Amino acid sequence: MWLAVASSKEVSARPVGVVRLGKEIVFWRDTTGKLNAVKDLCVHRKARLSAGEVVNGRIQCPFHGFEYDGTGRVKLIPALGRNHQVEERFAIEAYTVTEKAGMIWLWVGENNLQGEPRFFDDIDENFAYAEFKELWRVPYPRAVENQLDVMHLPFIHKTTIGRGNRTLVNGPVVKWIDENEFFFYVFNEIDNGQKVKKPEELNIDLSRVYLEFIFPNTWQNHITNSIRVVAFFVPVDESKTMIYLRFYVRATKIKWLDKLIATTGMPFNKKVLHQDKRVVETQEHDIRRDMLVQGDLPITEFRKRFFKEKNFAEFFYGRSSVTKER
Repeated sequence: MWLAVASSKEVSARPVGVVRLGKEIVFWRDTTGKLNAVKDLCVHRKARLSAGEVVNGRIQCPFHGFEYDGTGRVKLIPALGRNHQVEERFAIEAYTVTEKAGMIWLWVGENNLQGEPRFFDDIDENFAYAEFKELWRVPYPRAVENQLDVMHLPFIHKTTIGRGNRTLVNGPVVKWIDENEFFFYVFNEIDNGQKVKKPEELNIDLSRVYLEFIFPNTWQNHITNSIRVVAFFVPVDESKTMIYLRFYVRATKIKWLDKLIATTGMPFNKKVLHQDKRVVETQEHDIRRDMLVQGDLPITEFRKRFFKEKNFAEFFYGRSSVTKER
């Protein structure tokens, strides 16, 4: 599967070292602007390539000048001379990456490369956006599930998007588009003693605000046709997640003005995110120990898909992760 791992604007001519899914990776661009990604460790004396520089499109180790191309092969060992034919064993792991929607995507898994990354079809180049990122000290599943949680709004966000004390949760309704993408709709209301409605008892108004998730790590809040909040939940390791938050605007259709509106509106989105972070970072990391209720339906649906991807789930919870969670 394709996994969004970084913002394209973070990588220019200089090497950039990151940790993603526990892998130490270095990104750089060659002379044509093409993105490359290899293991961030020189085969020679194990120095970090990300501490080096890009020379003629290759990444150069800062220790002894070994130069690597995008396939991970050492193409030059300066001490042996430019005419020396470097043996094939001087190589490191290279990663398959691509770019879409201003993000860098990493191919994860042992299967052959399939298709291209998926993003939201209704967000195009006519939108402008502001972007923010921060590290959360929680596993990727916890970070994702926070944005699928419709029950927490009147508590965590009671001063922002959860105003109104709508604590009673009807449904919610989850609508799968295919095996990797679903919409979900919120029907929260003030509790006046009425009975909670089940999802099948609710009529979906397709014009209402909805939320959307594309497995494994892309989410959007479809506020209006012209205003969206998008998040990418990037697994750093078993216990940390980097969140990339974007505020998309297409209000005036004047790109620079929409960019200004997005930038001006970003502090509010950050405030909402930080309200979440304060509580989510207190959660126990193992999601299998939770006891879910009807209002957690989007989370339940996510977990079905998450645990189906066995190798992915095992990274966070070991081989026992394929057992049924409580």
